[in-house]
Amino acid sequence: MNAASGLGLATYRDGAVLDVWYPQPVLNKQPLPVPAIDAAIRTDDVRQVDVRPLRCVVEDLTAPPRDAADAYLRLHLISHRLVLPRSINLDGIFTLLPLNAWTSLGPVATDDLADTVLRARSHGHHVTVFGVDRFPRMVDYVVPSGVRIADADRVRLGAYVGVGTVVMHEGFINFNAGTLGTSMVEGRISAGVVVGDGSDIGGGASIMGTLSGGGQEIITVGQGCLIGANAGIGIPLGDRCIVEAGTYVTAGAQISTPDGQVVKARELAGVPDLLFRRHSQTGALQVLPREGDWGGLNAALHSFD
Repeated sequence: MNAASGLGLATYRDGAVLDVWYPQPVLNKQPLPVPAIDAAIRTDDVRQVDVRPLRCVVEDLTAPPRDAADAYLRLHLISHRLVLPRSINLDGIFTLLPLNAWTSLGPVATDDLADTVLRARSHGHHVTVFGVDRFPRMVDYVVPSGVRIADADRVRLGAYVGVGTVVMHEGFINFNAGTLGTSMVEGRISAGVVVGDGSDIGGGASIMGTLSGGGQEIITVGQGCLIGANAGIGIPLGDRCIVEAGTYVTAGAQISTPDGQVVKARELAGVPDLLFRRHSQTGALQVLPREGDWGGLNAALHSFD
């Protein structure tokens, strides 16, 4: 089934959609009813927007999104865990999502922000601006079950956060990316990156995405991996791999192997049970086979009872 639909609550400014919240998106062409949605219809004189229901049906998720309502539905599908990252077409999404000021009153068109703040203050209300972006915070729209997210600003709508995942204060998950199970996220998961169950992305660690710099490599981190503090990767990791703290492995990096060869890191993409490190005296990148358990995740930190 490549279709999806949802009955949402949209914010309109002069007929243009600023955002849409879909409480119950589904993977078929018939949206589920949303009880009492009509009670939320209103005109907001402070933001000068109208809030009213919107019905969106996507016939084919393999085709690019056609407008903002379609784009918002697709982001909701991922964050609701109805589809996996990279499994639906998001081509052109940046040209469809409006650039909004995300405020304590809701989304505001950027050109209207100063006037909105003035109108709010004339009524004795202070407006907090959380950011100016095309993507809102995920938890303002979707709160998946069985997760902890310490800082809501660090997880965008369209992130896939697996059951058991903990995203600490400096952790970050971009849209169309995420964790498939129990993971600790203290570093950065860039757009398009998928992290396997039981893996730990250490503090300050970074995983290259494909949005900037022209990179085309799709990065997957296998199960039971550890990317140490301030480490990073630009290649896919196989299961049970470790990247030592402070070690950055780019696709073209020259790596010494135990048999004395030197290979480019991309040749090791997806190979399981490897340890990537830098030689403590020469600083040269090395790869070694590894066995056993690196200690694993702390079960107490991933309990949601």
